[in-house]
Amino acid sequence: MAAMTYQEAWSFLDGLQFFKIKLGLDSMTALLAELDGPQLRYPCIHIGGTNGKGSVGATLLAILHTGGYRVGFYTSPHLSSVRERFRIGDAYISKDEFATIAEKIIRVLAGRQITYFEFTTALAMLWFAEQKVDIALLEVGLGGRLDATNVVAPLVSVITNIGLDHEQYLGNTIAAIAAEKAGIIKPGVPVVTGVVQDEALTVIESRAADLGAKAFLAGRDFAGSPHPANNALWNYSGIRQDKASPPPAMTDLPLSLRGAHQVGNTSLALAVLEVIRTRFPVSEEQLRHGLSRVAWPGRLEEFRVDGPPPRRFLLDGAHNPDGAKVLRDALQNDFRYGRLILVWASMADKDVAGTLLAVAPLAEEIIFTRPESERSARPGALRALLPAELREQKRIATTDSVRDALDLAAATAGPDDLICVAGSLYLVGRARQLLRGDLVDES
Repeated sequence: MAAMTYQEAWSFLDGLQFFKIKLGLDSMTALLAELDGPQLRYPCIHIGGTNGKGSVGATLLAILHTGGYRVGFYTSPHLSSVRERFRIGDAYISKDEFATIAEKIIRVLAGRQITYFEFTTALAMLWFAEQKVDIALLEVGLGGRLDATNVVAPLVSVITNIGLDHEQYLGNTIAAIAAEKAGIIKPGVPVVTGVVQDEALTVIESRAADLGAKAFLAGRDFAGSPHPANNALWNYSGIRQDKASPPPAMTDLPLSLRGAHQVGNTSLALAVLEVIRTRFPVSEEQLRHGLSRVAWPGRLEEFRVDGPPPRRFLLDGAHNPDGAKVLRDALQNDFRYGRLILVWASMADKDVAGTLLAVAPLAEEIIFTRPESERSARPGALRALLPAELREQKRIATTDSVRDALDLAAATAGPDDLICVAGSLYLVGRARQLLRGDLVDES
């Protein structure tokens, strides 16, 4: 039998999207056992939370890779190619590797049904094992307690923050969602968290105490602070070695990712490195160099596209209320522009009003569109969510084509204006593909 091709493997995986989200670990546990437990062959860091997971992972990847370690990074979702979910250092999984490992999983499944995310998680774990990574960074897909990644015994667990998202699966209160996120905490395994809400912290600290897991809290055990004069720099106060010693401190650290919220995300990554420093030490020089190399496409990513005149774009995957507030704050504080032109789409199952209305008042022009996804809200339905006064004040257009939406925005934008594409990672992925090409070579 001929080996499976990349296109065949991708088509099989794509077909799994017809099977909806399924929370639970039974299928994953059984599959990994039949694959000889690839997740047990390397240490890992497990990263959960509502927002910021990818930023924390990208920061850890950059620093540990600079430190000379072979680092796997599994993240989701992707922007335009599924291969973006799987990295070792600077390299994405190749087409041949993807096809070979996918074929192994399909043979083991022998016709049994699993979800898209279970399949990609197994693929990542098996690839990392075969590539003999020194350490893997695994990002939770949804929630934590019943997420497919929650089959590992990590060196440290990370919970970035807690916000309202995926309420239909995780609950509609901060405490309920915190309980699901805290499900990644393991007995005796330290947890590092940036959670600040009292009701969420109570849940996390209680879970950690019950399991004998030492909790390191942002603001109490470590902290990051913006540089007073330069938003490309920040300062870090680290974890005390003992009560008598002062906390380690570093100043004027590079902050490569845009937005004041990245100080918090980056401080989480540095706290994690402190927790694992005896096993994975990095020097301050390596840490600083790694911080200067952090990149996370599609998240407050700004660039210009050549043309008469050149157009300025900002892509951000803000898709829940907390993410939209971060985008709003960044637009108000971190970017300078003439007019703001907003290209917006959203999944129909999201808190559309809570996200859109955080950003829409800043824009002079809004173009609603729809990426190719069955869950995408119709542009006309998004327009109807705007209050009457905003519909009267703003210039508004609707189109089902992302390409047409970008063309409409570019047609009215001047060289000092900013075209902000946001509301959905599906939209950001398609827009980035049209404007800058794919992150990975799909030719």
